[in-house]
Amino acid sequence: MVSTELLFLIGGLALLDTLSPATLGVTVYLLLTDKEKLTQRLLVYLLTVAGFYFTVGVSLMLGLVFLLEIISGIFQNRIVSWTVFIIGAILFIASFYVPTKKNSDLPSPKSKSILSIVALGFTTSLIEVGTAFPYFAAIGIMTTSNLSWMEWSSILAGYNFIMVMPSLFAVSLLSPVWSEDAKTS
Repeated sequence: MVSTELLFLIGGLALLDTLSPATLGVTVYLLLTDKEKLTQRLLVYLLTVAGFYFTVGVSLMLGLVFLLEIISGIFQNRIVSWTVFIIGAILFIASFYVPTKKNSDLPSPKSKSILSIVALGFTTSLIEVGTAFPYFAAIGIMTTSNLSWMEWSSILAGYNFIMVMPSLFAVSLLSPVWSEDAKTS
């Protein structure tokens, strides 16, 4: 039986994870740039993010930490670390020399297909999963709590739902506004 204290602790971590800059940033970007099929695209993006995180959580709960150790071992290699650092420094310095456009309009995506939205969700999740400390803490707490697979999988699904809830809330609030604007234009 799952204790209420455990659920509150993991729920608090999930609420902290709602502040994910990538998920919120892409949601705002799509809200500002995409007026047609906004709800569909944003739901596909959020399902991709939640599905990716759920898969990572299940993998960690089932003991696939050894893969994480192999990957982290690669980045602990001095040559790889220096290569990544040098590439990052070059990109940082080059960012000051990229000409800025005088036009203040937001750039529009080249492709608005569902596949490109899935790729966007997968890419942002892949980049951000390394810094998902509240998520890793929740998985660690569930691992040490000796939960059955039914308990931890449902808690994990709830965690991921809470994580994307602000973006879902924004869609539900703003979707009628965008659809009315599209009809009048």
